[in-house]
Amino acid sequence: MPEIAENGRTWLLSGPTSSYAVHLTAEDELLHLHWGPRIALADAEALAVRPLPDYWPFESPLDGREEYPVEGGPRFVRPALSVRTQEGRGTEWSFEGYETQGAEGEELRLRFRDGGLAITLHYRMRGDVLERWATLDNDGPVVELLRADSAVWTLPDRDGWRLSQLHGRWAAESRLVRSPLTYGEKVIGSRRGHTGHQHLPWVALDTDATEERGEVYGCALGWSGSWRIAVAQLPDARVQITGGAGHDDSGLLRLAAGESFTTPVFAGLWSDGGFGGASRTWHAYQRAYVIPDADRDRPVLFNSWEATEFDISEEQQGVLARRAAAIGVELFVVDDGWFGARTSDRAGLGDWKPNPDRFPGGLKPLGDYVHALGMRFGIWVEPEMVNPDSELYRAHPDWVQHQTGRKRTELRNQLVLNLAREDVQEYLWEQLHTLLSSAPIDYVKWDFNRCFTDAGWPGEPYPQRLWVDHVSALYRLLDRLRAAHPGVAFESCSGGGGRIDLGVMSRTDQVWTSDNTDPLDRLAIQHGFTQIHPARAMAAWVTDSPNTQLNGRVSSLRFRFVSAMAGVLGVGGDLAEWTEEELAEARGWVDLYKEIRPLVQRGDLYRLRAPEGGLSAVQYLLGDEAVVLAWLQAQHYGEPVPALRLRGLDPTASYECRETGEVHRGAVLLHHGLRSGLGGDLDATVLRLRRI
Repeated sequence: MPEIAENGRTWLLSGPTSSYAVHLTAEDELLHLHWGPRIALADAEALAVRPLPDYWPFESPLDGREEYPVEGGPRFVRPALSVRTQEGRGTEWSFEGYETQGAEGEELRLRFRDGGLAITLHYRMRGDVLERWATLDNDGPVVELLRADSAVWTLPDRDGWRLSQLHGRWAAESRLVRSPLTYGEKVIGSRRGHTGHQHLPWVALDTDATEERGEVYGCALGWSGSWRIAVAQLPDARVQITGGAGHDDSGLLRLAAGESFTTPVFAGLWSDGGFGGASRTWHAYQRAYVIPDADRDRPVLFNSWEATEFDISEEQQGVLARRAAAIGVELFVVDDGWFGARTSDRAGLGDWKPNPDRFPGGLKPLGDYVHALGMRFGIWVEPEMVNPDSELYRAHPDWVQHQTGRKRTELRNQLVLNLAREDVQEYLWEQLHTLLSSAPIDYVKWDFNRCFTDAGWPGEPYPQRLWVDHVSALYRLLDRLRAAHPGVAFESCSGGGGRIDLGVMSRTDQVWTSDNTDPLDRLAIQHGFTQIHPARAMAAWVTDSPNTQLNGRVSSLRFRFVSAMAGVLGVGGDLAEWTEEELAEARGWVDLYKEIRPLVQRGDLYRLRAPEGGLSAVQYLLGDEAVVLAWLQAQHYGEPVPALRLRGLDPTASYECRETGEVHRGAVLLHHGLRSGLGGDLDATVLRLRRI
């Protein structure tokens, strides 16, 4: 619950190890006071009375110190709020009051007003993660929101800030890069209509942190459309991070009288446990507050895509299902090609009814058969898209995003439905609700395979709202389907990792990390992913060797399985072509994964060595048990493989390695390490330890 000074103008929010404080001056200037280690209210009040430093006449004393800078007045930093009315641009607000909300008063709301526009800043501490967002309510003339960011984060005065971010592209997502922060702005984001493969909406800043030591500040945005995060080092060296929905300032939407807009959550944390400590705090937060049913371990799945692509039939899927069940798979998923005229990527999207030639009795017979084999049953869909060669498009060509008189750009032979339209929303609800009611479907892989290009809405006076309303409608549709079908799990996919963020993760049970299933490439992708998101949500598949999707790399079944076991294990190879020896080995790996699954999906993750060539490893710790997954890319010059220094163990306790039977002292494992037994090229191992 927030602590409030007696004068009602200083507020302090605290978690187990951190605090955040703001102060309102006599001139109604909302200033940032503190973000860092836990402090008392008296400390925040002492900070509140410290005078601002003197400034040269060409600078503003507010810049770099305001909690939520608006456009207008003595400010030169990037504004978090930019509005336009008939009278002009800018905001000149005054403080109206504050209140606390929630069962235990855990949410703090600070209310401001500028004419008919009410601005509420929201704060909610969950563990050591602070959630921030803003609400804008209009009860006056029309207001145009050019920009409405969720929050601005202010860092303390330090020398030598370093920025961490996750960058990439299709099949190469979530790769970690760290670089010195220099004067000016570093802007990342997406102007593609979805989160994007190019950047995850997360940044971290530090000055001298390592994996396990040092201060780290991190921020993550919960929005599944276009977005922007700007990290600015100002002229006086102070640093602020601004972020929210939309990539530019061309306009989010118009608010008429009685209308409101709530920004997505922009969450932040401080940790003094290094990058690993920050990650574990993010993971615990998402398992507790973001991911649905995170206390339930995700099943081992088989997905048919790489085995069959579009050439599928009920009989063929049944053969794969029998083989999948034999190796211990718990969820069988039919990927693309089961519906409409979908024999290639040129037709069928939008017609969400089973192909009568391939599934003459619909999906129910196959679903029943899969259930009889002891597995759950899942399907692939891409509801936000449509092929021009489809019954839906022929009936409603106006339902797609398009500009009047302009060519309708096709990517992957498909167009994007205008989900902002209520008739499109209702059509998709009826189609998907009927589909999920027609067969014993337990799981839906929800894909999004192209970006916005012609994001027009003919007849809509303010077509920019399409960008925001599409995402809001997607969230409502997912919420509605989950409520109507509570037993169905959902996976977010967008050509792999193109839609991964806290917003979509609050409505899906796991995410497809990347279309790249090469086990070596995946190590770097998964290393970056876990900087912010937990293994509990990170889907990973074992596919065929040589790798047919990307690079033709040859790797052992051992290396492929241990790579995929670092997250939610899946199998995507053509089981009909696997030998009996391969199937027997796969059964052993699946059985092992089921044993260590609680640790992987619910335990604390420690990244022991980064996948930068040579040896890499991760460790999961839950209660008295630990498991280490280690990979050796290559052994050079006959050098011995380094020991793995473990983390989080009790130095006074003893631990038995179940693979070798050896007993190790915790202090020895922490300071001198555990030998992995790896050697050669593309080798991998799993080592289980139990406190005795």
